[in-house]
Amino acid sequence: MPTLFDPLTAGELQLANRIVMAPLTRNRSPGAVPQPRAATYYAQRATAGLLVSEGVAISQQGQGYADVPGLYAPEQVEGWKRVTAAVHAAGGRIVAQIWHVGRVSHVSLQPDGRAPVAPSAIRANSKTFLVDAGGNGGFVATSEPRALEQAEIPGILDDYRRAARAAIEAGFDGVEIHGANGYLVDQFLRSGSNRRGDGYGGGIENRARFLDEVVAAVAGEIGGGRTGIRISPVTPANDVSDPEPQPLFEHVARALAKHGLAFVHVIEGATGGPRDNLPFDYAALKRAYREAGGSGAWIANNGYDRALAERAVASGYADAVAFGKLFISNPDLVRRLRENAPLNAWDAKTFYGGGDHGYIDYPTLD
Repeated sequence: MPTLFDPLTAGELQLANRIVMAPLTRNRSPGAVPQPRAATYYAQRATAGLLVSEGVAISQQGQGYADVPGLYAPEQVEGWKRVTAAVHAAGGRIVAQIWHVGRVSHVSLQPDGRAPVAPSAIRANSKTFLVDAGGNGGFVATSEPRALEQAEIPGILDDYRRAARAAIEAGFDGVEIHGANGYLVDQFLRSGSNRRGDGYGGGIENRARFLDEVVAAVAGEIGGGRTGIRISPVTPANDVSDPEPQPLFEHVARALAKHGLAFVHVIEGATGGPRDNLPFDYAALKRAYREAGGSGAWIANNGYDRALAERAVASGYADAVAFGKLFISNPDLVRRLRENAPLNAWDAKTFYGGGDHGYIDYPTLD
C-alpha cells in the first residue's frame, strides 16, 4: 500500500512524496509583484511533494484582493523567478495557481475603477480584502458586477493562456487552474451565480463550457501533463450554490478526463470548514473521472490530519493529500508528519498582509 511519503508521478511532475501544500492567499505582494521574502517562504516549505502557489491573478481584471500577486506583467514574472529558483534549489516542485476572481472583487481593484465581471450581474454576498493609503488592511463587501458579454470570453481565455505561458517562463513546473471557491470558473458552473441565456448558461453542459474551454486553452499552451485544476463541489465559499452538485461535478470530472491533466485537486466539504456540510459522493466523482479515461493524480483536501491522510492514500481513495493552514505554521510539515511530531499552532491574525512575522518566522524542529 502506498504511504504519504512515497513518490508520485502526476503527469509530467515527479513528486518526492504525496504531501501537497495547498494554495494560500497571504496578501504580501504590493503592486501584484511577489517580494523577495516570498522566495524564503516557499523554499522553507519545499520538502512538500508539490507546492501550489497562492492564487495568481491572470490579469488586473482577475484580481479580487489587495496585494495578491499576478502573472501578467514583466516585473511579476521576474519576481516569481526568484521564488521558483529558491524552491528548485531546495529540491522542491512548484506550480502556479492561476486565478480570475470574477465577481469577488471591488471597483478599487479593477482597471479604471470599472465593475467586476461575472457570468451574470448577481452580487456575491461575500467580502474582499483591501489596503488603505496608510497600509492598513481589512475586509469589505464585494462590488456589484456586470455580466460578461459572450464576445469578451475569448479574451479571458487568452488571459489564461498567456498566464500559463508566463508561469513556465517564470520557472514554475506547471499550473493549477483555480476552478473552486466561488471564483469565475466556479461562478459559471453554478446555477446560483449563472443565469445566462446563451451557450454558457442553462443546463449543466452549457454551464461547464467555460471551465472546459479554460482547461483546453491552458493545456493547449503548456501541455496537459503540466496542468492541474482545483474544484470544490459543495463549498458555499463566496456565495456560490447549486441544487444538484453531484451530476454537475460528475459531468465536470468526465470533461476533465479528456485533457490528460497532471492532477485534479478536490476540496471536500466547505472550504476551511466542515467536511460534511452537504451530502456528496467523492468516490463516485473520482470513479467518473477514471472511467472516462482520466489518469491524473487525485489530490484530496480540507480538514485532513495525519491519520485521515494516511488512510486516504493507503486505501487508494486519494493519490495525495493537500494541507493548507498547517503549512503556514509548520514549514517542515513533511518531517513533522513523518515523525508524528507536535505541530505549531498558527496565528490567524497574520494570515493576510503584513511582513515577516507569521510568514517566514515559524520555527522548525531543528
